Amino acid sequence: MKELLANDKNAASRAEACCSSSQVTMGGSAPQPLSIPMAQTQEDDTPCCGPKPGPPSSPFEKPGYRMWHFVSGFAETPVGAIPRIATTLKATDFAGTFRARLGICRDRYRVAPGLYSAGDPGAESPVLVTANYKLSFDSLRRELNSIDAWILVLDTRGVNVWCAAGKKTFSTEELIRQVNGVGLNRLVSHRELILPQLGAPGISAQAVKKGCGFKVIWGPIRASDLKTFLRNGRKAEGKMRQLTFSIAERILLIPVELSLIVKPSMIILLAVFFLSGIGPHIFSFSAAWFRGLNGAAAYILGVLAGAVVAPILLPWLPRRQFYIKGIWTGLVVGFIGVLSLGNDIGRLEFLALVLVSTAVSSYAAMNFTGATPFTSPSGVEKEMRQGIPIQIIAVAVATIAWVAAPFVN
Repeated sequence: MKELLANDKNAASRAEACCSSSQVTMGGSAPQPLSIPMAQTQEDDTPCCGPKPGPPSSPFEKPGYRMWHFVSGFAETPVGAIPRIATTLKATDFAGTFRARLGICRDRYRVAPGLYSAGDPGAESPVLVTANYKLSFDSLRRELNSIDAWILVLDTRGVNVWCAAGKKTFSTEELIRQVNGVGLNRLVSHRELILPQLGAPGISAQAVKKGCGFKVIWGPIRASDLKTFLRNGRKAEGKMRQLTFSIAERILLIPVELSLIVKPSMIILLAVFFLSGIGPHIFSFSAAWFRGLNGAAAYILGVLAGAVVAPILLPWLPRRQFYIKGIWTGLVVGFIGVLSLGNDIGRLEFLALVLVSTAVSSYAAMNFTGATPFTSPSGVEKEMRQGIPIQIIAVAVATIAWVAAPFVN
């Protein structure tokens, strides 16, 4: 059950450092014995790294590991002990969700793939399939209060169902592998798997039936509709098949988009301050600071225009292409923002600042395509081929105008 336990790195490293074997291989030669203090040769069962550990709180715990907080116990089944999970989220879960929304360790926010149980499921209980991204896992389990069900978690490398289906990690092959690997045919009497509808791009129902003998039933888009879906005899109403992208749902994605821009922004802002110092006197630190602040302001306005304003106003902005939507928001926000900087900005500087804001906004808005239901992979590629050259030209012109401004004024 090692996969159910979260690694305690400190404990593991301490154990490795002081409780390793009494032999060591040096330079490829035969193992050489290490000297051991006399006190450690006594047969008192005291490990070299400290006092003897107490009894584990669970027979499934192992040294250097701790049990996940959402595992409330284990169910004994014909295929072995299956972890029983809590359906109520704790403060730890909400804190983890908050960090993931900010993009902090988001790629490592995952649970172990395999089989779990909610409530007290039996041979007739439904089998629900999800991804091992913890937000997906939590979204499902929080809706299973008073429901007895099996949860089959696929190894999607910590990616949500929809994106994993596009990346082919929420896939037919992985589903078949997990079903056969956990011995699901010996656990349930039926032969049905309930999958989230957004996982359909990665799954071939016919191949699943052939590969493991289970029929795929497409559940609702949202986990919140799952109880109604099960009460209706596993039939989804029309609204359960409709994907929405409301303003609240769009706002929820903004922190992740902003987090993706933070690291490259550090390098870009350094370049802005450096370029701002170039002038008739070769380089001026005072110009680098004062002009650099204006350049940084234009860049930040572009980020906010493309990553915040564009997602909020998405349905109402002209044109279908996201990079064009970003151009509109960048122009408006950049123009107003640069005007507010004062009258001491020359024409070339004004042009450069507005172009920077527009290009950055266009890129940030285009980057949002990966989070929306409005685009397809081929559509995103086509938009990038159109938008990126325009953004590069705008940045190039802005750079030339910004560097040339001190020599012209």
